[in-house]
Amino acid sequence: MADIVFIHGLWISYTAWQPWIAHVETHGYRGIAPRWLGEGESAAESRENPDAQAGYGIEALTEHFTAVIEQFDTPPIAIGHSFGGLIAQKLLGRGKVAAAVAVDPAPIKCVKPLPPAQLRSAFPVLSNPRNRGRAKALTRNQFRYGFGNGLDAEESDALWERWSIPSPGKPLFEAAIANFSPHSPAKVDVENSTRGPLLITGGTLDHTVPFVSAQATYKQYAR
Repeated sequence: MADIVFIHGLWISYTAWQPWIAHVETHGYRGIAPRWLGEGESAAESRENPDAQAGYGIEALTEHFTAVIEQFDTPPIAIGHSFGGLIAQKLLGRGKVAAAVAVDPAPIKCVKPLPPAQLRSAFPVLSNPRNRGRAKALTRNQFRYGFGNGLDAEESDALWERWSIPSPGKPLFEAAIANFSPHSPAKVDVENSTRGPLLITGGTLDHTVPFVSAQATYKQYAR
């Protein structure tokens, strides 16, 4: 039985993967969704203690998931969303996982498109430089724009209540300056010819990571 490690992105609790875990288990896979560093056991606990996640960046999170993965007898598959998709790619480039799926992945170093919708989604964090060392949550309206824009307000608000959490601002700041930083933690080894297969998906309605950004990530591998 193959193992799948699910990695969430900013502002969404690890518990949001539970329907996915239940689905893959019906197809013969074992799934786990580890928490981010400092994340609480429930969305409510994370909201009550946002400082526990403050200050963690891309490399610390990648090392955290590396330690989880190294407990398996054989390399699992990584499925990551948004910044989880970026981390999944880093793990694949380092040969830590057998294969990876990056769902609407946060842009890796050398991805240049910066659509207005993506800027607006990140603005609640990037608008204040002090948020680099903080953990920040999204309001209902901010969540609706970034995650629930394809849903009606009632469903989006229900998901916000169930799964929205504060997340560290540092990964966003690191990604924002990645193309100006030679040793950016957002850099991924796209030229590793021995890595396993990678699937990148992009959502046409996604505001947080618009389709053009996911497409540009794919093009880094297709050069």
